[in-house]
Amino acid sequence: MSKQNDAKPACLYVLQAFPAAIIALDPDNGEVRNVISVPNGSPDGVQIDGPGNSIYWTNMGAWPPVNEWFPEPDGAIERCDLDGGNHKVLTEVGATVTPKQVQLDAANGLIYWCDREGMAIYRCRTDGSAVTPLLRTGQWPADTEDVFRHCVGIALDVPNGYLYWTQKGPPDGGRGRIFRMGIDLPLGATAQTRTDVELLIDNLPEPIDLEIDHQRRQLYWTDRGDNASGGNTLNRADITAAGLENPRVLAAGLNEAIGIALDLERQRAFVADLGGAVRVVSMNGGEFTTIYQCEGPATGVAFAPAIGL
Repeated sequence: MSKQNDAKPACLYVLQAFPAAIIALDPDNGEVRNVISVPNGSPDGVQIDGPGNSIYWTNMGAWPPVNEWFPEPDGAIERCDLDGGNHKVLTEVGATVTPKQVQLDAANGLIYWCDREGMAIYRCRTDGSAVTPLLRTGQWPADTEDVFRHCVGIALDVPNGYLYWTQKGPPDGGRGRIFRMGIDLPLGATAQTRTDVELLIDNLPEPIDLEIDHQRRQLYWTDRGDNASGGNTLNRADITAAGLENPRVLAAGLNEAIGIALDLERQRAFVADLGGAVRVVSMNGGEFTTIYQCEGPATGVAFAPAIGL
């Protein structure tokens, strides 16, 4: 097959929470196609394995009658091919409560995610086997109403052996935090007893999803907190051995910010919000440009760079 036939344009995969669907969007010419209508639930986090022809996403479970409260253990990790075929639910019912942002370590065949109402961080194999808790911040269901225990966004620094995550705290509460710990359980520790957890930043408006620019050693995150306190923004901080330094707001004006994806080659960041907007901005900051408006709330986004063009 020729290189020309193998060529693929850049593609942004967007999760629409309701009506639940995965949408493929060309961020440069605006072309859109529906990849799959997601049955039975609310998708939240998404990752792409281009060489593996796979889309992985989290499903928070049945949409609740009110608010965003997902207390039932009906969440799941799911996958399909890039064209929407071969849809599979990978995890067993009850394995996770409310899976949120997800990250993929394709080289090692592992999926990582935060469980909000389940108050935990998990990983499993890409076939859904070996579901393993890496951290528990509370016991489900006894502690699930304590929003300070809720884990939401997640990012992997595999080369340096770290995992980063957010605990957003109460809505618009100004009590959000970003943590770091080893990507593996310390010898002899359990998800409840590990002692390598580092608090890196606290008192954030309401931090949600995370991504890392590994080359420049910078952590990016969305924040859906109160506008007056620095919420509904895209943010960045430098990753150091001591933690996170020089946090700054890069762009503002989102409507309940959720998903984030980075195009490292062109130095642009894509974000999605519950208002349904998908936007782009320079990774150095500036003004957001809306490139697509979903029919319903938009949650996770994942970027696949162009191939062979």
